[in-house]
This record gives sequence, structure tokens and C-alpha cells, in this order.
Amino acid sequence: MPGGDMKTPLVAASSSDAPEPPGDPVIAIIGSGDYSRSLAIRLVASGFGVVVGSRNPNHIARGLFPEGVELRSQREAVDGAERVVFAALYPEHYHTLVGLRDVLAGKVLVDVSNATRLNGGEMSNAERLAELFPQSRVVKGFNVLSAWALQAGAHDGSRQVLICGDCSDSKATVVQLARRLGFSPVDLGGLAASRHIEEAPLHVFPYWDSPILVTVLLFLFFYCYNFMRRVLFPYLSRGENNFYQLPLQTVNETLPAVALVTLALVYLPGLVAAVLQLAWGTKYKRFPGWLDRWMCRRKQLGLLSFLCAGLHAVYSMCLTLRRAAGYNLLNAAYRQVKDGIENSWVEKQVWRSDLYLSCGILGLGVLALLAITSLPSVGNALNWREFTFVQSGLGYAALTLSVMHTLFFGWDFAFFLVAYPYYLPPVYLLALVLPCSVLVGRVVLALPCLAFRLAKIRRGWEGSRHRPRNQEAGLMEEDPPPNVWGAKDDQLSEDERVDPAMNVVEGTGNTCG
Repeated sequence: MPGGDMKTPLVAASSSDAPEPPGDPVIAIIGSGDYSRSLAIRLVASGFGVVVGSRNPNHIARGLFPEGVELRSQREAVDGAERVVFAALYPEHYHTLVGLRDVLAGKVLVDVSNATRLNGGEMSNAERLAELFPQSRVVKGFNVLSAWALQAGAHDGSRQVLICGDCSDSKATVVQLARRLGFSPVDLGGLAASRHIEEAPLHVFPYWDSPILVTVLLFLFFYCYNFMRRVLFPYLSRGENNFYQLPLQTVNETLPAVALVTLALVYLPGLVAAVLQLAWGTKYKRFPGWLDRWMCRRKQLGLLSFLCAGLHAVYSMCLTLRRAAGYNLLNAAYRQVKDGIENSWVEKQVWRSDLYLSCGILGLGVLALLAITSLPSVGNALNWREFTFVQSGLGYAALTLSVMHTLFFGWDFAFFLVAYPYYLPPVYLLALVLPCSVLVGRVVLALPCLAFRLAKIRRGWEGSRHRPRNQEAGLMEEDPPPNVWGAKDDQLSEDERVDPAMNVVEGTGNTCG
């Protein structure tokens, strides 16, 4: 074979016949601020072509935007976009885009602005933008994301993106775009929902206001009670100066009381809900608004209880570091030597201290586990049965251990008159009232006569006063209705059968979970 034949390709192909690889979709961004830059970084990293439109593209510093982003005038940027255009500028500048109506016609215009105040009663920014550009398809979205979240990359892809718009096709385009960027889009309906979406970033910890207020009020009550009982009244009656206890010891005696009561408040609404369902004989009646709101804030109350318990543990370890503790130890040693006591071992006190410390450590550990599982990244990895076991079963275990910790701490001290100076009971007795009531209520509702009836109600059974008349003749109140779900009683989980304080009560209108 001649040598020149080796250089001849077996199949000849011209460049005109070879198919060109499809180019990346081009998305335009109107505006050249920080948010526009962060959005461009995320789009380029996700494989999109980006063109940024500015009123003065020549004034933008080189290197401000990532490599591959084209900087053009606003008209050129919009004209170069295939379909999606982001309006990343302040609402007061929307009127400057009126001259772009012809090139924006038929394109998806994504508004990323936020409201400046709550309950303004005015049109949303997206609705005003839709009025200015009636031939464009305005979609609200991406406003709940910060510039940092956009630059965080795929590791932050679990964040939700609230989206709304009147055109379903345009919304679908933005939804697909959000998914490709690594976010989780949530369709909230028509453009009228944009008012709520724009106000969403203005709500600062919306579910924390009531729990924080309750915790602060409890802390003030128990702190003032300790102050009067141990500091103020002894000073007024005997001239005893105990004001040095205020910064640390009084705080340390207040924190466990607050933690115990707050933890009881986490599980009390579940008991109230169970009692109401038993009294009503149905699960299809909505709970009162106050109970709904209370159940929605149980997670926050639990985390605040864990915070107070953790602070109590730290304060307790610091008690021995005080100078006052050193003086008290020296005084006790001096009195022991003076009285000629060689062995001060008290078996009962040894058992008492070990028992209440052990229960306290175990209770704090279980509370830490509850706090960890309340994180979305951890809770989402659990199925419903596992989550219910942790939050309900271990929750009651933490409450029980905390009560035992307090009881072992008090021991038999409450049975002596010396425990009631100025006719005021110890603070731990006050803190035990609500937790013990919750535990007793939980035990009562776990009785078979009540637990079985409650399980039937939560499966859809109703009392005779809630049934249509045509069913009363053939179905006695004591009998469960026909099983239309194909599940037997023994297929119910243990939590569904006997747990009257589940985190979610079915059919009650409680949307908080």
C-alpha cells in the first residue's frame, strides 16, 4: 500500500455536514449590582450563558463578573436572551425599563425584588412590573435567596425558592431553572401571591416570638421569686447580706426551673388535643386557634428548654470556681476540726448526689438528641415512625429524667418546715407542678379504655352525634366503622395506638406538623 494512502481518511466529512453541539441557554440579567453578580456566578456554574445589561456597561470594573459573562447595554442584553430575563434592580427604577417593552414582549420576566414594609396594602412589585409590561410573562421568584446563598454552590441546594405567576408555562420554565441551579422550587399559585413572597424576607423568626416571650417571663418569675426568698427577705428580716448570689447562684437556680416548665409546655398541647378529641368524639373538628398556634411552636419551646438546661449544666460546673465556694469549704473544714469530727461521710447524701447528677446528665443527653433531630437536615433523613419515636417517646423520657433529677435533688427536704422560710416553698416544688401534671395526664391517656378510643377517633371513627342519621341505625357507637383503608388494628403503629401526644394530630386542621 502506498504511503500516501495512510494519510487519507477512510470516511471523508466536511465541516458543514458535522452537527454543531447545542449552545447553552442564554439568560439576561438587567442590573449590575451585588445580587446580579451573585446570580451570574450561579448561572455560569450551572452551565448557562449569561449576558448582563447595564445602563453604563463601560463603567463596570473588569473582573467584577465571572469569566464568560457578557456585559452589554440593557437593550442588547434583553435582545440576546432566549427567553428568561431577570430584573435585578430596585422597584423604583422599573419605569426606566419602559423603553424595552418591544424586546421584552413574550419573554419571561423574573422579578427578584422584596417589599420594604409589612402589610403595606399596596400592589406588589411584581404586580406593578406586570402592569408596566403587559406583553411579558412576569414571574415572582428568587427573592428569598440572599446573594451569599446564590454563591454557595450546590452545597446550599436544599434552600427553597418561592415562585408564583399567572402563566403556567412561564412558571414551569422558572421552576426548571431553579432546579437546575440546585434549589427546591415551591409553586405558590398566581401572581397575587407575590405580596406574601415579597414580605417573606421581612419576617424575622416568625415562630420564635411567643416561645421567647414565654421563656423570658418564666425566667423573670423564677428569678424574682428566688431573689425575694433567698436574698431580699433575709436581708430585711435578719440583715443577712446574700446579694453576692445574684450573678451566678440565683441564675443557676432559675435556669433548671425554666427548662423543666418549658419542656412540659412542649407536650402539654398534645394532651389537650387528645382530651378535646375524646370529648368531641371526632377528629374532624378544628382545634381552637390558640391551641393550633401553641402546637406550631413546640419545636421552638423545646430548643429553648435545651438552651436553659445546657446553661444550667455550665453554671453548675462553675459553682466550685467561685471565691465564695472556697470560703464556704474552708469554713466547713474549720467547723469539722473544731467539733472533732473525723469522718463526715453521710451515706444518704452520697446516694442523693449521685442519683440526681446521673439523672440530670441522662436528661441533658436525651434533650441534646431531640435538639439534633429537630434540624431539617437530620429530621428529613428519618421516616415518620422514627421521627415520632424520637420526638415523642424520647421526649417523654427526657421529661421523666428531668423530673427525677429534680426530685432527687430535693430529696426529703420538702417535708421539713425549714424548707418554707417566709411561708414560701422551694422553687423546685413550683417547677415540678406542671411537668408532673403532664406525666400523670400521659399515663391516664395511655390507659387501654382511653387509648383504644383515641386510636379509633384518629383513624376516622366518630361518635353517634357526628354521624349522618342513615348510619346510626346500622352502626353502634361502640363499634368501629368498616375498614375502608385496608389496614387492620394490629397494623397500627404503637404510637398511633397509645400515644395521645403525637407531634401531628390528623384531621384537625393543624398544618404545622
